Amino acid sequence: MDDDQVRRAVREGYARRARGGQSCCSGPNSCGTPAASRALGYSEEELRSLPPGADLGLGCGNPTSLARLNKGDGVLDLGSGAGIDCFLAARIVGEEGHVIGVDMTPEMVDRARATARSQGVANVEFRLGEIENLPVGDATVDVVISNCVINLSPDKPRVFREAYRVLRPGGRMVVSDLVLVGELPDGIRASVEAYVACVAGAAKKDEYLAMIRAAGFGGIRVLKEVPADAALPGASDEAGPPLIVSLTLEATKPRI
Repeated sequence: MDDDQVRRAVREGYARRARGGQSCCSGPNSCGTPAASRALGYSEEELRSLPPGADLGLGCGNPTSLARLNKGDGVLDLGSGAGIDCFLAARIVGEEGHVIGVDMTPEMVDRARATARSQGVANVEFRLGEIENLPVGDATVDVVISNCVINLSPDKPRVFREAYRVLRPGGRMVVSDLVLVGELPDGIRASVEAYVACVAGAAKKDEYLAMIRAAGFGGIRVLKEVPADAALPGASDEAGPPLIVSLTLEATKPRI
């Protein structure tokens, strides 16, 4: 698939999920059910605090819990979906702070906006846009977060450059994502289903970290890493070296 075909496949898959259809992801433990969010590190308190419909169980981690957010922070969520991480961040940053969610799927943005209106959450907004071309000004946010979305992009280096651009000097990026630590079978690599399921488009771990460094970030730290082979189409329970892991990392934009 070329880049436009990839984006179209991803957009259509997540539009179905926003409308309440079949999960975009593969594997019962990877995503697609709210119960999966507990396994990804969301606490019962966090899940109870969410507005109805904000948790579609589509992530691969809980970057908000590791982002060290403060009152008054400006936060940007790349690929915000139905808004789970935006609404959690909005509670932490308070009325003095502001949260922006960017997603390229109109149905997801509409759903998240409707939730924010119905719940009266005034310090969060959702913008339609691509994470490779963020509708956000230069040096305007303190923290960038993302949850299992950057692997879907056909131009990951540009995503990281855009994240760097919108961060203020000294700002942080904290993302959870799927990365490869082994070689995927050719059949999975060529599968549209696997791409939309956040698998076929995943980069190798070393390459992923190198893209972040090339964008200008420093202070790169892996905060959490767990095997995620359950996300593979046709995954079995047989033990073996992992092919793919869920990685949560932090990187910083230098102050100078």
